[in-house]
Amino acid sequence: MKSMSGARANGTAMTDWAELRRTARAALISAARHLGIGSLAGLGEAGPSDDDQDGGRQNLLLLVQLRWIAVAGQVVTIAVAQAGLGIALPLGAMAVVLAGLVLLNLVSLAWIARGGPVTEATLFVALLLDVAALTVQLSLSGGATNPFTSLFLLQLTLAAVLLSSRATIGLVALTTAALGVLMLAYRPLVLPQGEGETELFRLYLVGMLVSFVIDAALIAVFVTRISRNLRRQDARLAALRQRAAEEDHIVRMGLLASGAAHELGTPLSSLSVILGDWRRMPELTASPDIAREIGEMQEAVGRCKAIVTGILLAAGAARGEAPHLTTVRGFVTELAGDWRRMRSCFCLQVRDEFGEDQEIVSDTALKQVLFNVLDNALDLSPTFVELVLLRDGDTLRLSVTDRGPGFAPEMLARLGQPYTSSKGRLGGGLGLFLVVNVVRKLGGTVEARNRSYGGAVVTISLPLASLTV
Repeated sequence: MKSMSGARANGTAMTDWAELRRTARAALISAARHLGIGSLAGLGEAGPSDDDQDGGRQNLLLLVQLRWIAVAGQVVTIAVAQAGLGIALPLGAMAVVLAGLVLLNLVSLAWIARGGPVTEATLFVALLLDVAALTVQLSLSGGATNPFTSLFLLQLTLAAVLLSSRATIGLVALTTAALGVLMLAYRPLVLPQGEGETELFRLYLVGMLVSFVIDAALIAVFVTRISRNLRRQDARLAALRQRAAEEDHIVRMGLLASGAAHELGTPLSSLSVILGDWRRMPELTASPDIAREIGEMQEAVGRCKAIVTGILLAAGAARGEAPHLTTVRGFVTELAGDWRRMRSCFCLQVRDEFGEDQEIVSDTALKQVLFNVLDNALDLSPTFVELVLLRDGDTLRLSVTDRGPGFAPEMLARLGQPYTSSKGRLGGGLGLFLVVNVVRKLGGTVEARNRSYGGAVVTISLPLASLTV
């Protein structure tokens, strides 16, 4: 019956991959714990991030800044033309356009402040409104004969950088149509009496020069800043792709752990039965040495079965390790005691610099992370391991120090990436990979460095808010 039951369990493990995939992350928690590579308790799917929207908001903010410059420049230009050159302009109508630009800026700033989404359509509408405002202002001041018509190129340049090719072509078509309208319908400039053609031509050339300088300066400044925003956004996307690849790697590890746990159940049960039978055989138990070895073998098999059971329980909801309230100091004291007892090692020194104690929730994931870091330190420094507990504002810092050979430079450069081991083992490095991922899920960071006088320090920094109730 046991063999049939084991066969059924084994068959289920081999065929029910959908269930294994759903529970892979939870299974890896216990698997990583017992294999000595940390824990993934609390590891979940990464939630939606606002990083992809941040670049759009930054670009909209640049358009707002450019619009403020345009408003100030138009005010100065209108004042110089009206008062300095004696050119009569429809000040009321032009002031309405300026007020509209100011209102558009205020609306844009409010939208950015409330965290509204900034899509390509948002940027297209913003640039289109700028083109419309410039068209109206030019129609009130000479139309296509106004030398400042070249300012249309600024809007088109920004569109080429910010928008897709289809949207850019659309804005080019609308701008061309606006310029065509300015050739047909506009309010002629009323020039001062007595101005000759030579003086008018000179003023036109000066206007063209000023327009070129404004165009060149604004394009150079703002396109450079927009390109920097786009590069920053590309870097964020690359980081997200890397994180997604790491998440996929973790899922595959979880699938392997779940499948291995199911398949190991049958041979472990068989070994347990055989050892139990041996324990009851007088010819074997007559020898104290053989009886002692059988007992040690039963203990080892029992521990293996407990590990497998823990992995399978972690795949479901019956783990039975609900977090409990404790304090920072109590958490570290309990952790250090458990680690010393499980490793039969009393080389661990704890230095407490935390200050006033604070109530937190005992986090199993953090405990297993620290177990992993302490295990790595013990492997490389069997006689000395130090755990330092300190508080830096609202941040909890836990530093593990050893007197080993330290990290190789390439290890520090690739900290947290899988299969990057400081122990020279093929396939090693999973410990720090899982440590970095778990701490990142808790909102913290992991830093590793070598000490100048030998040894290494691994520091885990966590916001206390992520551990409190």
